[in-house]
Amino acid sequence: MKLGFGFYHYMLKDEYYQFARQCGATHAVVHLVDYFYKGSGHTKAENQPVGDIQGWGEAGATRSLWTYDHFVYLRDSMARHGLTFEAIENFDPADWYDVLLDGPRKQEQLERLKQIVRDAGKAGVKVIGYNFSIAGVAGRITGPFARGGALSVGMNGPVDEPIPLGMVWNMVYDRNAPPGYLPEITHEELWKRLEYFLSEMIPVAEEAGVILALHPDDPPLERVRRQPRLVYRPELYQRLLDRFPSPSVGLEFCLGTLAEMQDGDIYQTIRHYVCQGRVAYIHFRNVRGKVPYYREVFIDEGDVDMRKVIRILKACGYPGVLIPDHTPHMSCAAPWHAGMAYAMGYMKALLDCTV
Repeated sequence: MKLGFGFYHYMLKDEYYQFARQCGATHAVVHLVDYFYKGSGHTKAENQPVGDIQGWGEAGATRSLWTYDHFVYLRDSMARHGLTFEAIENFDPADWYDVLLDGPRKQEQLERLKQIVRDAGKAGVKVIGYNFSIAGVAGRITGPFARGGALSVGMNGPVDEPIPLGMVWNMVYDRNAPPGYLPEITHEELWKRLEYFLSEMIPVAEEAGVILALHPDDPPLERVRRQPRLVYRPELYQRLLDRFPSPSVGLEFCLGTLAEMQDGDIYQTIRHYVCQGRVAYIHFRNVRGKVPYYREVFIDEGDVDMRKVIRILKACGYPGVLIPDHTPHMSCAAPWHAGMAYAMGYMKALLDCTV
């Protein structure tokens, strides 16, 4: 197994690469989407995106960077610090809102996504993670939820407000959209849209040598903002794998999200999917509670026994990357850095010492 580090867009610079390498990381998972862009050239960097029902920010701020040349630039910049550019996480909502919504620009947007996959594969990027969701990651709140009052995120109940037109995946793609709300659809309709997306993308991904890795729904509720979710129970991942046996279809395996699910045993879930050899990379983080009431906590204080998880991963022969994804802030001059260093050190010790 390999210790990785997740970089938000604003972290794609030497000082963060150095920090990741100093923490022991050898691989990188990159968010090219600028979740924090609010328009008028303003970007506010945060540890992880949170926001109210108006969304995180505006989509499309970094569309010009989704090219082969930029992927190579990132790959080479990271390599100078001893990091391998392993994966890109999430497509920009500005590039596939009509794929998600089955809108009139769906085919045009699919062609752009195909080119992104080709360029990523050509640059040596092995995985593109994605979350096929209309509501996206909605309903997060912040508070002193982790040990010692460390600042973290959680959820305090269902999020039922409808999604306004011009928004998808919790980001605004059209600020001039007319008044109104997205129509509610069924779970089967959402699966139909996913299946069309993959039927178009898989041949390109296979040729490019790229794995398209599906993230479970975060938060894993049956519906969020009146829209259906795909993978809100552990067994729903199997529907994807059975329908698409291609080696280019994989799982972006988020332990925190899986542990938040109301059903299932987290250890059985890990064993079931990892031993199939279809997990592309893992978000290695911990939580307390189940949706719609949960708290993200330090890696060693949640409901999941992370040492037991490592034992299962080793028993299944998992060869891939683990990243901490995100972690509580610690009370010091560099709250985010301290929290990430704690998580990375704990993970490295588990990898080195667990048998």
